[in-house]
Amino acid sequence: MTAPPTNLDQNAKAPTAPAAAIAVENIVKRYGTFEAVKGVSFSVADGEIFGLLGPNGAGKSTLIRMMTTLVPITSGRAIVAGYDVAKDPDAVRRMIGVIPQALTSDPDLTVEENLSIYAKLYSVPKAERLKNIAEVLEAVDLAKWRGAQTKTLSGGMRRRLEIARGLVHNPSMFFLDEPTTGLDPVSRIAVWEMLDNLRRTRNLTMLITTHYMEEADKLCDRIAIVDHGKLVALGTPIELKHSVPGANVVEVHFDRETPQWKARLESLDGVTSVQAESAGFYRVLTSSGSKTTMQLVELAAQLGETLTSLSVQNTSLDDVFVHYTGRQLRDEQVKPPVFTLPPRPGAQP
Repeated sequence: MTAPPTNLDQNAKAPTAPAAAIAVENIVKRYGTFEAVKGVSFSVADGEIFGLLGPNGAGKSTLIRMMTTLVPITSGRAIVAGYDVAKDPDAVRRMIGVIPQALTSDPDLTVEENLSIYAKLYSVPKAERLKNIAEVLEAVDLAKWRGAQTKTLSGGMRRRLEIARGLVHNPSMFFLDEPTTGLDPVSRIAVWEMLDNLRRTRNLTMLITTHYMEEADKLCDRIAIVDHGKLVALGTPIELKHSVPGANVVEVHFDRETPQWKARLESLDGVTSVQAESAGFYRVLTSSGSKTTMQLVELAAQLGETLTSLSVQNTSLDDVFVHYTGRQLRDEQVKPPVFTLPPRPGAQP
């Protein structure tokens, strides 16, 4: 949760309307000698859903925490709604709603109580507070659960409560850090639809971080791919896909693996790259899916090999990420720690 603004002059005149809703200029974050964010720059247009896509540990959450005043910027600057984050943090806090990755609503309070406390932190007057609570509960489809204890809600409902809480003070900017982490596929899609509807009906600018390719593809107007603290690619989903050599992806699986398959596939006409997914399974980027498919069938027949599956699809964000970083995003997820129980007293080592 962002800290509520303090000592902000209510009569202070807002600066001239900015050219972009959010402008990040060569922003850097260091922790000692470790550089978590390395000179990142981008802008977000008013009313846009902008995505920061990358693996866990890429610097996405650090970026969003700097933009929302939670951690200081080492160098560079961030402008949010025309205010400099470092110079006018209270003004920024008035303008933004923030949904952290963790669920932070009090589980022992009711849905309505959680929203009311948050609105009070932002000094929303009582009449406006009651009106806003009713509106946001309707917007996230939780009106009938307003009196329910938060701990009785499902994971998807709690995520919707977090989103409602971030809207209760009428922000113009919405920051969401991994908004659907931990949700089942049905709940995830429901959150996407809700966010897109909120963007349109409440005229919100949104910035989200995600490591889900499908989420970035379906929800975001533009995407910045972040890797090891650097911005490595930026554009609309279509622009990013078109930037990768090869118009199609052929997925092929052979009934047995041989060391020569990757080199054989790379030698086919029109093939731009080959990714070995698992034993006998390959993703082949090609300028012509139909031509490569025919070549694969002929090659398998000549060698007496069996194709167990063969499919053609368009270039995906997976291929974009591999093209710009040299590895697959799903291979970079942080693995859960392995805990080893200590030996029982008297046990042999």
